[in-house]
Amino acid sequence: MKVLHFFKTYYPDTMGGIEQVIFQLAEGGIQQGIEAEVLYLSPRGAMRNEKLANHVTHRSYENFQFASTGFSIGAFRDFAELAEQADIIHYHFPWPFMDMVHFLTKVKKPIVVTYHSDIVKQKLLLKLYSPLLHAFLRNADVIVASSPNYVESSEVLQKYKDKVKVVPIGVDRNTYPEVSAAIAAKWREKLGDRFFLFVGALRYYKGLDFLLEAARKTQLPVVIMGKGPMESDLKLKAKDAGLSNVFFVGALPDSDKAALMSLCFALVFPSHLRSEAFGITLLEGAMYGKPLISCEIGTGTTYINIDHETGLVIPPRDADALANAMRKLWESPTLAAQFGESSQRRYQRLFQADTMVGAYLNIYKDLIPK
Repeated sequence: MKVLHFFKTYYPDTMGGIEQVIFQLAEGGIQQGIEAEVLYLSPRGAMRNEKLANHVTHRSYENFQFASTGFSIGAFRDFAELAEQADIIHYHFPWPFMDMVHFLTKVKKPIVVTYHSDIVKQKLLLKLYSPLLHAFLRNADVIVASSPNYVESSEVLQKYKDKVKVVPIGVDRNTYPEVSAAIAAKWREKLGDRFFLFVGALRYYKGLDFLLEAARKTQLPVVIMGKGPMESDLKLKAKDAGLSNVFFVGALPDSDKAALMSLCFALVFPSHLRSEAFGITLLEGAMYGKPLISCEIGTGTTYINIDHETGLVIPPRDADALANAMRKLWESPTLAAQFGESSQRRYQRLFQADTMVGAYLNIYKDLIPK
């Protein structure tokens, strides 16, 4: 069975949550007899048949971006040719250009759409895009959401409940590097033995302003790993506030990320808008057995993190509540350890990559004519 994944970006250009989902599906499907290929846009130019780990990727040249949407003239031809060879087309939503490519190439193959997020920020453009969006979703055979929480809270998904299936995102611990003693020692020397860790793109919906304010209120050590459009503003705010307890470590290789995940006291994830549909970093924190702090925003974050079971769930946009949650864990290490053990058990029960891949395999099989 051959599956073509189509998304606006992919490794190694970007390292976000959707890219991680596609990677886990592509790698995890190999043993299930799924031959996955990935087509994406890249400013590096067009290229076919590049190997990433054990699967094949293709890139179309990204000519320009508008409202965070990449556009590519060559993608129409590339998609049409690659889709012709596939048994299933697996789209990753949202990406308005993808909808255009779908209709203009007129490819007639079974269609799976993983609905990663509502469109939250571009309110005006959403009104213009809405007719195409709904035409695209009506055309899908199956729409997959990553949590029941998101299905219930999404006005868009409520319109298509008859074709929505829930498949929680899963990650495979074996695809993560083992923690090097030398790298762990390096970070322990720099950061100490106890710190809160944030990992992710430094974007508007991540709630990092509230994390800086909570760090000011508590004076507890906070490590921020990642890069993004808010990086310079956040660093300036931390400097102006004299936050010597906040450490920006930038984007790091997986080996360093694994070391920080292993070393940290707790994972803090203050995303405050529905653009954060799931939270792969939360899932990774659970995989490493860490207590979690997240916000209730009606998405998958609260499917991963159960309040007072795997960690603490607080109201969004509330630096005081975030500070109180951080203090509670910091001052109650036994409770924090219990939350961490519980989060790891929940990961093992619900969020294994094999479980995710198996669920998608069943969806694919149901769509292929017998």
